[in-house]
Amino acid sequence: MPDLLIELFSEEIPARMQARAAEDLKKRMTDGLVEAGLTYAGAHALSTPRRLTLAMEGLLEHSPTVREERKGPKVGAPDKAIEGFLRGAGLTRDQLEERETPKGAVYFALIEKPGRPAAEIIAEVLEDTIRNFPWSKSMRWGTGSLRWVRPLQSIVCLLSKEDGAEVVPLNIDGIASGNTTYGHRFMAPDQIIVTGFDDYAAKLKRAHVVLDPAEREAAIWQEATNQAFASGLEVVEDKGLLAEVAGLVEWPVVLMGAIDDEFLALPPEVLQTSMKEHQKFFSVRNPKTGRIEKFITVANRETADNGATILAGNQKVLSARLADAKFFWENDLRTVTEQGFEPWVAKLGNVTFHNKLGTQAARIDRIAALAREIAPVVGADADLAEQAARVAKADLSSEMVYEFPELQGLMGRYYAEAAGLPQEVANACEAHYSPLGPSDDVPTEPVSVAVALADKLDTLTGFWAIDEKPTGSKDPFALRRAALGVIRLVLENDLRMGLAVPMTYSFGFVISTSNHHSVVSQAAKIANFASSSGEPVWARRFINETVSKLEKTNFSANLETVIGFNLDLLSFFHDRLKVFLRDQGIRHDVIDACIAMDGNDDLTLLVKRARALEEFMASEDGENLLQGFKRANNILAQAEEKDGVEYSYGADKKFAEDDSEVALFDALAQSEGAISSAIEAEDFAAAMGSMAALRAPVDAFFEAVQVNSDNEVVRRNRLNLLSQIRKVCGQVADLTRIEG
Repeated sequence: MPDLLIELFSEEIPARMQARAAEDLKKRMTDGLVEAGLTYAGAHALSTPRRLTLAMEGLLEHSPTVREERKGPKVGAPDKAIEGFLRGAGLTRDQLEERETPKGAVYFALIEKPGRPAAEIIAEVLEDTIRNFPWSKSMRWGTGSLRWVRPLQSIVCLLSKEDGAEVVPLNIDGIASGNTTYGHRFMAPDQIIVTGFDDYAAKLKRAHVVLDPAEREAAIWQEATNQAFASGLEVVEDKGLLAEVAGLVEWPVVLMGAIDDEFLALPPEVLQTSMKEHQKFFSVRNPKTGRIEKFITVANRETADNGATILAGNQKVLSARLADAKFFWENDLRTVTEQGFEPWVAKLGNVTFHNKLGTQAARIDRIAALAREIAPVVGADADLAEQAARVAKADLSSEMVYEFPELQGLMGRYYAEAAGLPQEVANACEAHYSPLGPSDDVPTEPVSVAVALADKLDTLTGFWAIDEKPTGSKDPFALRRAALGVIRLVLENDLRMGLAVPMTYSFGFVISTSNHHSVVSQAAKIANFASSSGEPVWARRFINETVSKLEKTNFSANLETVIGFNLDLLSFFHDRLKVFLRDQGIRHDVIDACIAMDGNDDLTLLVKRARALEEFMASEDGENLLQGFKRANNILAQAEEKDGVEYSYGADKKFAEDDSEVALFDALAQSEGAISSAIEAEDFAAAMGSMAALRAPVDAFFEAVQVNSDNEVVRRNRLNLLSQIRKVCGQVADLTRIEG
């Protein structure tokens, strides 16, 4: 079976596009060939800055002959219907076969599609792949219509067998396929004739081209770490930079250079960022001091002077770059040590955060006020929390962050330390942006936690207030990430705080106060809104807490709007929490059952309840009790609908006719108190244990008793007893939401 080698040789492909392009080439070629009936044993794609390569092994020499049977019109059908069928099948009438079916005689067509040579199919699929390649950006050149990421120069398309290799004929905009490629641009630019993948890879290696990007990465990292180790240093690991540099060279030559002494006092992150962003250098650190003292650069060629000229040029450019960074650093330090953060904060008054949400300075005022309110809940000093919030974003006005935006927060910490601010305040300047993702560290210092929560809640409430919510896959303001950040801050710091109060304060700071109705005059209206909203008990409690909190402030606004936003935003938090907990193995219906309970804005309490319920539902007792509960609830719901009454009062043990009824009365009485006490103590494991004790008496009751007795008094008593089951179990969670 033949093997296939494809190489698309061009000018330099941007490093960030190479891996995706190699996978796209592999997928489009393999999918196209298989669809055409040409299967294969294996395929792998490789890339260098100037080429995309695909090697496939074990291809069929021909696509198989395909026989297809098609059912046509009935015998005796109109001629036009038969002629249409014949055209579609590509046959004549005498080639049709008549068969008897339950619906009468019907024409059938047997269509045979002969197989085609592999070369013919490969040429078709490759041309379609090249002409429709999914580059994120592409270009045309010359007078042709072909688009490629950079000008395409040659195509290798070689089908090799044991007895030799043949070029698959192909011509795209004047670029004819062949069996020739080129080595390294400078070290081996001559044409190379290849006969198959092994020959191709070996000749390229001799021509100073390392074809496999993983091999280039490994070679770079090994040589870089060896050189650093020989000097008693270590390379700062950066997998993203390593992949990018491996995409910039075909023949990596690792060189280590020194950083001028005048720049060694710069913060290591400044050196690292400047070298990485501007020159794609690796930082080399002294493990004893933590200082960045040298750099690693990767050249694309060997030189007679062993890279000395390359290093000299790089060091000259690096010195110029670092001179700029040093200038920014010293200017910024002079500002904060002589004038403090006030000039920078004042500048933020001219920086728009969002055209509907005001300036960054206005946002800082909101965050500072909110951080002060949150501080006691998280165990932080309120004055320090407010101070940290007021300076946390000041570094956005600094020259260093203007040049390197990715250093925001980190530079704030350095500048706060230089200005002599408390260490808690300095740490909050850096930590309040965290967590930025699911794997990012969560701040634990109380002041940092207070400011981080205030920052994220202000973002969420602000964009909720102007109706800029995430839709589908679109989330331009990263609100899902902000909500997950709040969730992780609360859960991983084991905070006991309801979101109602901080969300209400935040909305109060964000929403325009153009509506001057006072809070007190709105109270009756809000009470009516709460009672008529049809929301569950927890929502009414949430609404009442919102009203109560607003009555103690000077905030004036349309409270229905505030409450509506609060409930909507809380629902958004719950959706994010479901995703977060599902990744930890907690079922969505279990989470829903807990969300339906009072206190669901206290995320720590909610998750504690959900974990206990998940464990209980996974047990045999939990599974069986759930079935009993659902049976009781279904019977009760049907009876209430039929009778038009609510069976929730009046179950009396004296009307019990069966021992199982008496046992269930006793079990419910005992469990109700035990569950209630456990819930109050937030001992959900104990609550689940008390609920598990109901399994046997509930099972026995349903086995021994017919609820809908002919005796109406007994029937009503048993229905009220079922209501008691629902009430007692409902203290733990809304089990009606549990599936199964």
